[in-house]
Amino acid sequence: MIVEERNYQLVPGGARRYLDAWHRQGRGPQVAHLGEPLGVYTVEVGALNTLVYLWGFPDQADRAARRARLAGDPAFAAFRGEVRSLLVAQSNRILVPATPPEGRP
Repeated sequence: MIVEERNYQLVPGGARRYLDAWHRQGRGPQVAHLGEPLGVYTVEVGALNTLVYLWGFPDQADRAARRARLAGDPAFAAFRGEVRSLLVAQSNRILVPATPPEGRP
């Protein structure tokens, strides 16, 4: 399994507005294409006004196929249009399982 970590840095005060829009418009299409998120978090220490989404996938190919379907979904495009003005920066990372040192379980 791989985990995709997506970070959205928002304008001051934008996290609540973004999450309201996500629950109203964005969550449905994302869950339909990506499955339930592993977690959705806000940041309290560090870069404030940041949302962190964690999504799990069996592998990179599955992630790419699911992300492509989501990108083509008109309902998700409408959500992106609603929240675009709230975004300052976006980043994502693909996390892969750590392999233990040889001889360790």
